[in-house]
Amino acid sequence: MCSLARFRNVCKSCIVKYLQSSKNCPQCGIKIHETQPLSGLKADNVMQDIVYKLVTNLFENEEKRKEEFCKSRGINVAKELNEADQNVPLTSVYDSPTGHHYSNDELVSLCLERDSLLLPLQNINGQPVHIPPLDRKFIRCSTRTRIAHVKKLLRKKLVLSQSLKLTISCSEASGLDDNWNLKQIWLQHWLDKDPPLILYYAISSS
Repeated sequence: MCSLARFRNVCKSCIVKYLQSSKNCPQCGIKIHETQPLSGLKADNVMQDIVYKLVTNLFENEEKRKEEFCKSRGINVAKELNEADQNVPLTSVYDSPTGHHYSNDELVSLCLERDSLLLPLQNINGQPVHIPPLDRKFIRCSTRTRIAHVKKLLRKKLVLSQSLKLTISCSEASGLDDNWNLKQIWLQHWLDKDPPLILYYAISSS
């Protein structure tokens, strides 16, 4: 591989199409790889975020095209993700305070706050239900984390019964869909704000 190829920013669709007919770097002409030129491609998340910010509605349009692609082929992404979650135990840095967990994913700083505008909870007998606050409300996790994962974490840490309804909101967006990931939420509702990304959780009777 040429010495500068790994530092060049190019459009993914353009370079993939180019490498279908050539194994050489389009700028310097040096061969990238004899058999697998695509193996040298890496995502530049910082540059991607800049492009999303500069090009209006680009992210939303990409998500819409993904949905249309899945629908045209009868792929129910939400169902497949939910079924996969049922068989995967919830693990978290909460469960291992002294451990260190590393990931190649892009990470986001998250703050989980309880919605203070809600009325106190009551059980079916009219007695108040006490929900303790989170012992640690700041976490750092992958941008691929979905709202469903956040809810699962909250239910475990707050020991919530299934009879209680849990909703997540962010800024002006209330009742976020379970299939939304933190990347989508950040780009659409928190792009011009300082970290951490603040999510408000509300607990109510079903």
